[in-house]
Amino acid sequence: MTFALHNPRSDQPSLPRMPEWVTLGRAEPLADMAFLSGAALSQLHLALGQDTVPQALLRDRLALRAAAACVTFSGRPERAGELRDALHLSRPGDLPGPAGESYLAWQRAAERSVSVGSLHRALPRLAPERIAEWLDAGSAGQGGPVARAAMVVEGVLRDAPRAEASALILADAALAQSLGWDHLVPLLAAGLKRADLRKRGEELYLACHRALVVGAAEALRLADELARRAAQLRAVTPKLRAKGAGDAVEMFLTRDAVTPRALPLPDRAARRLCDRLVDLGAVRELTGRDSFRLYGI
Repeated sequence: MTFALHNPRSDQPSLPRMPEWVTLGRAEPLADMAFLSGAALSQLHLALGQDTVPQALLRDRLALRAAAACVTFSGRPERAGELRDALHLSRPGDLPGPAGESYLAWQRAAERSVSVGSLHRALPRLAPERIAEWLDAGSAGQGGPVARAAMVVEGVLRDAPRAEASALILADAALAQSLGWDHLVPLLAAGLKRADLRKRGEELYLACHRALVVGAAEALRLADELARRAAQLRAVTPKLRAKGAGDAVEMFLTRDAVTPRALPLPDRAARRLCDRLVDLGAVRELTGRDSFRLYGI
């Protein structure tokens, strides 16, 4: 089986393209759906090995999407923009609220290499021993990476029926371990429906395969977009004369959103830098507001 590289412009980074037969497939048998999810994950795996993709930024943006999905599962009204505000506009010591806590958990889970310790840091209410038990139970079962992830979802929700976010974080961690990825890549949550989380056995396996086709395709599309945006930001960096601009650029290349006050520059200089980057087409203002703005590529 061969896959083409997508390169619409020769001066832009080239990433694998998801074949249409993967995302347009209408497979129902578990074996057929497993084939499609395997193909989707294979294409994403190639992208995750590309130096042109800002990997930390990709994981951070996928973490936001996963958190938004989990907040929806819980019946709360917050959406992605409100989750960003909960984290980036809070002051030291402020509580982010339940929705903000979900986003923080996903963000922490994705920013460090997968381990029981890093997962406990993301999910401090879960004992490390329990995290290890759930991951071990998944690895002890039959089947490939997706089956292992589904078993983790089933195991966590059997023991803690309302812990959807925890179940999906640990499932993505199990998937990453099975695929040999150093970091958790948030994929499952955005492709699952709330009703899917009540399924068990092969029905849950099938739902997870479907979700990973959706999640991997979206992650690959986002990786391509971020690779192009990162290339644009790096291209304009020599034009920036502010002291500390290089460190600021690195923050934009690793974080979904940045406030001017978070940049390593004085307040006025940070705001001018953000405006300059917007003018150069290298950074976007993400909120549409006149104040309390957030910026990202």
